[in-house]
Amino acid sequence: MKIKKIILSSLLVIIIAALSYGIYYCSVSFPIVSGYGAKNMCSAVFLAGRSEQQEREQELGFSPMTLGTFTVDYKDSSVTGSVFGFAKRKAIYRTGLGATLINELSENEVRNQKFRLAVKPFINTDTIAWPMGDKINAVIDSSIDMLKLNDAVENIFVEKDTANPIRTRAVVVLHDGNIVAEQYANGFTKDTKLIGWSMTKSITSALTGILVKQGKLQVDAPAPVAEWKDANDPRHQITLKNILQQTTGLDFLEDYTKSSDATKMLFQKAAMGTYTASHEAKDKPGTVFYYSSGNTNLLSRIIRETVGENDYHAFPYEQLFYKLGMYNTIMEPDASGTFVGSSYSYGVARDWARFGLLYLNDGVYNGERLLPDGWVKQTATPSDAAKKGEYGYHFWLNAGAKNDPANRSYPHCPADMYCCDGYEGQFVFIIPSKNLVIVRLGLTQHDNFDADKFVADVVASVK
Repeated sequence: MKIKKIILSSLLVIIIAALSYGIYYCSVSFPIVSGYGAKNMCSAVFLAGRSEQQEREQELGFSPMTLGTFTVDYKDSSVTGSVFGFAKRKAIYRTGLGATLINELSENEVRNQKFRLAVKPFINTDTIAWPMGDKINAVIDSSIDMLKLNDAVENIFVEKDTANPIRTRAVVVLHDGNIVAEQYANGFTKDTKLIGWSMTKSITSALTGILVKQGKLQVDAPAPVAEWKDANDPRHQITLKNILQQTTGLDFLEDYTKSSDATKMLFQKAAMGTYTASHEAKDKPGTVFYYSSGNTNLLSRIIRETVGENDYHAFPYEQLFYKLGMYNTIMEPDASGTFVGSSYSYGVARDWARFGLLYLNDGVYNGERLLPDGWVKQTATPSDAAKKGEYGYHFWLNAGAKNDPANRSYPHCPADMYCCDGYEGQFVFIIPSKNLVIVRLGLTQHDNFDADKFVADVVASVK
């Protein structure tokens, strides 16, 4: 009888522990599922003009997103997400701003925000020559083996494993600044806006460069973060360069497989940069490379405070996008109104190619220097803390380890290649030695897109 009581007591403890863990897991996981789904569905439907069905089947068609219910309200341009009726989250669409997930502030407070937005030029880009427009003149490029190039592009639209598709949606290849290859998957066109995910970080870097050129920010100065102004605070030593190179040393966990600083920031915080600024120091600035979306959203807040409220929301468009002919790109803000510089931008494939062309041309575009002299070189110079030579100013590099240059991220590609790199296989590759810009956008959810081979195949087409 005593043994039976012990067994029953032990089972009760196990059941209570399991229930407690289950409740905890649901409490931290469900808001991520409902928030991720609501935000992405809202952007896809109202910003990109995608169908609900396609979004549900593809972007949200994986576990645990399949646990969520996402309801689109076409009357107020919003999407509400929940998991089994719990953890309801709402994302709203606002013209000129895209989708925003409601966090900490009320929906009414967010909807009542007033910002000066950029006025998009009223032009017909089909009548304007590339790259400022979309009029493409046939160019015979004798230095390209078109058969090899077309094979390289077409190969990544073929699904060799239909159970784990790579879903390439758009490819644009530039050589000498001209479009030499362009292809889209069924249902997608040159006018389809696609999410850049972490390629947005590279845009945020470019916006920082513009402010450096204007003399409003200094790369080697302490980062202008009010929370770190005390000279005795170890974070006071963090420079703008440390933020750009992801070497701030902040105690910030970037992990999307569970509840972490990154998921809390993106799906539960109104002011993402402020949330990051609150984190304590873990390592000495400049000594450890740790990729963090928090660093970028802090940088986005710095840009907002530097530009000022009157001009901030128009700034990316007036000072960067429209000067490149990127008329179909948009950045989306968090609930506080600061652009989510780490993750949320949408653009057509040609716009991403234009962005790459800015860097290929050393920061000069349409006869105007937009980035400081030397900025692109610094962008493509590895941080000392990046042991594999893999990171510069919010761009991924292919330089390789200092003592072993063959040990690099893309071993079959040129060492001078660098790129914007986003979740699920978004890329803008820039290869100065071959005068190439390669854009690949897709929805690769199984990490099975061989970017190294694809780029190497494109490079092999250059005679």
